[in-house]
Amino acid sequence: MRYTSLSRFGGDMAYFIVTYDIEEKRVNKVRKVLKKYFTWVQNSVFEGEITESNLEKCKTELSKVMKKENDSVYFYEVENRNNLKKFVLGIEKDMTGNIL
Repeated sequence: MRYTSLSRFGGDMAYFIVTYDIEEKRVNKVRKVLKKYFTWVQNSVFEGEITESNLEKCKTELSKVMKKENDSVYFYEVENRNNLKKFVLGIEKDMTGNIL
């Protein structure tokens, strides 16, 4: 798995948006790992604050359940969360109640 380090983690936490494209037979395993570290906001999308050490743990756990040849997970770091604006067209999903 290839990771490009974007974060300087100047503070204790950094904010990330995480998306994935995983083969169906592994998607629940990947989702389960991501739910430990981030908030599930929509199918294939997570977001939230995370420490650098937990981000590394998350990446390690993901690499154990993914197949590099077929799967991908993208981590987008939001450097200044105050500049992030989220707009939802349609109904905003409440994924916090869903249990795997």
